[in-house]
Amino acid sequence: MEWKISQVGGSIHGMEAIRCESLSKRFGRFLALDSLDLTVERGAAFGFLGPNGAGKTTTLRLFTGLTDPTGGQVWVTGEDVSGKSLELRSKVGYLPESPAFYGWMTGREFLHFTGELYGLGFRDAKARAVDLLDRVNLTDAADRKVKGYSRGMQQRLGLAQALMHRPEVLFLDEPASALDPMGRRDMLETILSLKGQTTVFVSTHILADVERVCDRVAIINHGKLVTAGSIDELRSRQGGSVFEMEFEEDVGAMAKQLAGTPWVKSMESQSRGSGQVFLVDVSNVDIAKKELPKLIYESGLTLVRYELTSASLEDVFVGLMDEAGDRN
Repeated sequence: MEWKISQVGGSIHGMEAIRCESLSKRFGRFLALDSLDLTVERGAAFGFLGPNGAGKTTTLRLFTGLTDPTGGQVWVTGEDVSGKSLELRSKVGYLPESPAFYGWMTGREFLHFTGELYGLGFRDAKARAVDLLDRVNLTDAADRKVKGYSRGMQQRLGLAQALMHRPEVLFLDEPASALDPMGRRDMLETILSLKGQTTVFVSTHILADVERVCDRVAIINHGKLVTAGSIDELRSRQGGSVFEMEFEEDVGAMAKQLAGTPWVKSMESQSRGSGQVFLVDVSNVDIAKKELPKLIYESGLTLVRYELTSASLEDVFVGLMDEAGDRN
């Protein structure tokens, strides 16, 4: 397998940042991960979803080389993780769900220490620490002992240390689980700011966070990949898309015109006040976006409201778990 790495203007382009083939992990008789095949493009923000016990943390530990697979192989930035090379580790950042620190250090000292471990020079480490402490909103607490930090503050310090060496790939395990609403917002904004320059792999069960920051997702359950794709693709597969239109007049004539149209899956009308709400579930959103406005214009009806609604990521996730008969 050949790999080529190109970096232009600080942004990462081309090929996969993460790739695994038939990746498995067994603990005694328990199969925690079962033949996972997955690819993540460089520069993407990728969401990794699953109920508790699905195998998410095990996968992250395999991707970062913290544990060895029972079978299969994984590459990160083109290198086989099993080689455990120091060069590869210098390209990867990792924030575990419960990061650990030397409590007697201050936040600033800990980041300087992390910088030294990654080979940053004193000036670079100092400047980088100042920048990251500001980025994770810990400047005021920078010279306090870490043992006095709240769990949310420790989570934010953990993100700063994971970014200290400017990694090409950043692995985050439940990054917002300990954060208050403001801290969660800041975490998500940081992830958004990294898109296109650092590959961010987010393992979480907080679906709203993934929906906000990620382009593509994978869902696993009982160690097996259930589905993967863009969020729009998954929404389309699970629940389709519904155009909700409200008119002042009866929509019977328009419904007859749409009956039998290949891209219309179903229709429903509901009375609302003196008018009607017309719901059209479609199989092809792109065609519907072009055709429906024409039909509305030709109908002569008075349009009050026009809205496209799609299944949420939560709808997709719950639907897949229902299909599997598993609601953790």
